[in-house]
Amino acid sequence: MPSKILYLLLFLASYFFSLGVSRPSSDTRTGEGVEKPLFPGTGFFITNYDPYEDDLARQWFLAAVQAEKKDEFNEALKLYEKFTKRRSDLVLSREDKEILVGPESLFRASRIREENGDWNTAFNHLQLIAKAYPSYDFEKVATSLMRIAEKLAKDKLPKKWGVVPRFRSGSENRSKLNEIADLARGPRFAPRALLVLSEIALKDDKDEDAIDALERLINYYPENDLCEKAYYQLGKIYEGRVSGPSYDQGSTLKALNFFEDYLILFDKPPPRNKRETDADFLERIREYRVRKESALQSRREMRQSLAASKLEIGQYLEKYGKYFLVRWRELGNGPALQFYNEAITLAPESEAAREAERKVANLRND
Repeated sequence: MPSKILYLLLFLASYFFSLGVSRPSSDTRTGEGVEKPLFPGTGFFITNYDPYEDDLARQWFLAAVQAEKKDEFNEALKLYEKFTKRRSDLVLSREDKEILVGPESLFRASRIREENGDWNTAFNHLQLIAKAYPSYDFEKVATSLMRIAEKLAKDKLPKKWGVVPRFRSGSENRSKLNEIADLARGPRFAPRALLVLSEIALKDDKDEDAIDALERLINYYPENDLCEKAYYQLGKIYEGRVSGPSYDQGSTLKALNFFEDYLILFDKPPPRNKRETDADFLERIREYRVRKESALQSRREMRQSLAASKLEIGQYLEKYGKYFLVRWRELGNGPALQFYNEAITLAPESEAAREAERKVANLRND
């Protein structure tokens, strides 16, 4: 008998659990054919995803506002964060303004979390607003998302409860900035998110992630002033991969191409955008001048590396070409001369070019 009761209880538990899992959501996003609720819902056996009733949402929101005015932030946060479970479509008129209660509650909860140093939770609240409430003031949300993402990436993380240390996760930070770039498609926030994403990836030795972010920036937002820095940074990444003239020159060529593009496209700094302050613009101009001088130097070095590589290939062909070139007798010193001349053309002021000139003179005098 006890075993039958136990079996019945297990059957009922599994039945109710399946109801909770399979119940369709009134607010979902579809991915790979599977509906995933934006809100986790409430309930134990049966999960309720339906929007909160207006009366209940109004009661919680007004109580939270009053608690916040009294500096009772924990109580206010508890009420505001009820709106992280299920959406609310209530529009409340107060002081000649219409307030979207659901996203406004999440925004205020995010602000309290940010002030308390819980930046990850603050970011998640803002992310939920951007996904679930597209009619809410996105510029305000995106500005806060970007600010918190940069804090997470660059600032010293505040201790939890003032005692327990928090640890930074490079992969999580990159994920957050990717989220901003995806949510904030447009020239205001996405380019900045992609640039910061690349900087974090480089700190974490994730060069490919940095390259991906920078290429997205220059491909999607070619008119943005941050492209100047993106072209330069791409050149520096590939320059860092150069191993010398005796090795594959793929990275050297890519670095050279980016530096040449940079110097052609940004012979002058990008003009001031309307959101820049005088101080920000002057600082950007100063940084541009430093980058341009560095790009000129790097271009010279990449040309010299390629020229040295051409010289080495020419020397090898001159010495050993007769052993593996099929038409060696017909070609003679032509292949070696071609590489020597390329070395001279690439970097005429380099030591490799001078050595190549001596080699050309010797071969033509033979």
